Amino acid sequence: MNPTTNIAIRAARKAGGIVMRYFDRIDSLKVSEKQANDYVTEVDRAAEATIIEVIRRAYPHHAILAEESGEHRGNDFLWIIDPLDGTTNYLHGFPQFSISIALQHRGQLVSAAIYDPVRDEMFSASRGAGALLNDRRLRVSDQKGLKGALIGTGIPFRDQRYLKEYLDMLAAMVRDTAGIRRPGSAALDFAYVAAGRLDGFWELGLSAWDFAAGTLLVQEAGGAVSDIRGGDRHLESGNVIAGNLKVQQAMVKVLAPHVPDALRH
Repeated sequence: MNPTTNIAIRAARKAGGIVMRYFDRIDSLKVSEKQANDYVTEVDRAAEATIIEVIRRAYPHHAILAEESGEHRGNDFLWIIDPLDGTTNYLHGFPQFSISIALQHRGQLVSAAIYDPVRDEMFSASRGAGALLNDRRLRVSDQKGLKGALIGTGIPFRDQRYLKEYLDMLAAMVRDTAGIRRPGSAALDFAYVAAGRLDGFWELGLSAWDFAAGTLLVQEAGGAVSDIRGGDRHLESGNVIAGNLKVQQAMVKVLAPHVPDALRH
């Protein structure tokens, strides 16, 4: 495993310790609403500060893009950080949330860590070296298509301009699959695709920190990630489909008739 992946793992574990320290006393947390249905707590900020501290100690000249503190300028290496993916779940005591950290070099993802502190599951990946869950190598499922597939998704909760189109997508996927799941942490959804727990996943309107790490995990586990049209602009657009290659391609085909016109270009 390369050194930057080890740093991502170390930072994610330290942030996970902070997240779990407050999980039994959520009622005492200070909560702010950044925008409609999008919350931030002092735990998000403390976890993010810890991640940045670990990264800065190892790589003081690297750039950082973090959900809460924004851009920190640096060189050609860019760390993409979500200190608590699934804050709404966290605030309700719903045990599905994670810490997500990715490293990008000149536009190419090279290291990733997604940590589930509730289950003590560390998903990690290094470009060209595969993906791991703790010490076990990961592989996407061998599902041959949508029939019998279990698919993850995320319901638009911030930007609801395309809610009708999304619901049409949901209806199409329900008809063709064994079931749809919406657990509430996109980072973990991607990790579950990499682990074969989900056969595929799609969502609209994500931010890069929600799924940069997950993208590398899925790819290194043998899967495919694309934008909603099957192209390669997923990190730029935030509209994404992931799965093993056959499921991902089938999802692109089923969802295509329902993609909003504004997202076709």
